[in-house]
Amino acid sequence: MMAPRITLAFACCAIAQFTAPAEAEQIANPVGLFSSLDKITAVTSSIEARIGEEVAVGSLKMKVFACYTRPITEKPDTAAFVQIYRDTSDAARETLFSGWMFAENPGLNALENPVYDVWLTGCRDPQAPPPIVEAPPPQKTPEAAEDVPED
Repeated sequence: MMAPRITLAFACCAIAQFTAPAEAEQIANPVGLFSSLDKITAVTSSIEARIGEEVAVGSLKMKVFACYTRPITEKPDTAAFVQIYRDTSDAARETLFSGWMFAENPGLNALENPVYDVWLTGCRDPQAPPPIVEAPPPQKTPEAAEDVPED
């Protein structure tokens, strides 16, 4: 009676292994790419923030702690953990945003401040090789089409 239970247990484990969703690897990137909107002047800016470094966004300060992407063969899923704060008059910091931002859903979790909007647009690694781009097939020229004999 013990053998059928063990066989059933192994069968369940095998089915669970093959039906579980595949986990795509996360790629840690040293640079987060953001866009900001100054609502007073209506000026948009592109911001590159290195992990661990503080960057000024107008009168605000932003620090990126992590920025992850997936391989180009997978569905895009770019996320960054960010803190945005402003210095107050008593030399303290008021945290305006602390959390994950998602490039594919910028409206889901972005900083919406009375003066500034800040959202994630991507992550990058300056040391990574550029992605491989396939060249389009060569176009036939009109002269080459005329050289083909007709049947």
